[in-house]
Amino acid sequence: MIELPEAITIGRQVEQKLAGRTVTDVYGATHLHKFTFFNDTPEAYKKLLVGRRVESAEGKGIFVDIRFDDNVFLSIFDGIKMRYNESTTAIPKKYQMLITFDDDSFISFNTTMYGGIYVFKGSLENKYRTLSMDSISPLSSKFNESYFEKLISSEKKNITAKALLATEQRIPGVGNGVLQDILFNASIHPKRKILSFTEEEKQRLLRSLKTTLQQMTDNGGRDTETDFFGNKGGYKSILSKNTYDLPCPKCGSTIVKEAYMGGSVYYCPECQKL
Repeated sequence: MIELPEAITIGRQVEQKLAGRTVTDVYGATHLHKFTFFNDTPEAYKKLLVGRRVESAEGKGIFVDIRFDDNVFLSIFDGIKMRYNESTTAIPKKYQMLITFDDDSFISFNTTMYGGIYVFKGSLENKYRTLSMDSISPLSSKFNESYFEKLISSEKKNITAKALLATEQRIPGVGNGVLQDILFNASIHPKRKILSFTEEEKQRLLRSLKTTLQQMTDNGGRDTETDFFGNKGGYKSILSKNTYDLPCPKCGSTIVKEAYMGGSVYYCPECQKL
């Protein structure tokens, strides 16, 4: 799933590879995924995109935006796999959308679990995209102790660490994937109530939030996800589906995997005490 490190990485890659390229055609889904969301029809997408030139791309929060001339945008989020392909690459049999360019390269779109592909001119009414684009990034210097304290104090005190970080897009781009290592590095259990946080723990969580996300971003995303070219990220996840059956790297205890709040959480029962 696209979270902040992947959004930033893919946005940079798209701009580097596609800036200046012109769209020559747009194809609708060959096998429509029922949890792929669109804001219009393939015909409407084609009308907006064909002949448009890529100007830039940006990843923020859980969204990646490609901006074309004439103020046209293509925006993807959540479980959309957007892949760049050279002209010599065989066109896949299954996709949710496919776009060709003037050098015969193309990008294909497929869905993992659920996700959205939006094409529009000007602006789009979407709560989560607005949050992603307009909010202060946790990697920004403006996301400081004062900002984090206001964020925590504005929430109900009976919510947990996972709920604070990974629901309602309170911190756009932070979801159930990146939170595992953030909480591990902060030595905070995902089920801890935020009302129980000490001042030192709040500071530790903020430091971990910023440094862990920066490491993930600097390494091109997590090794549990793939980038614009289909390559896995270079950040080696500490706690994930790839590592949960291994001993804790700090104390050697057995890592626990549990279903919690609609997804899995991973934690060390010794280093992250409840």
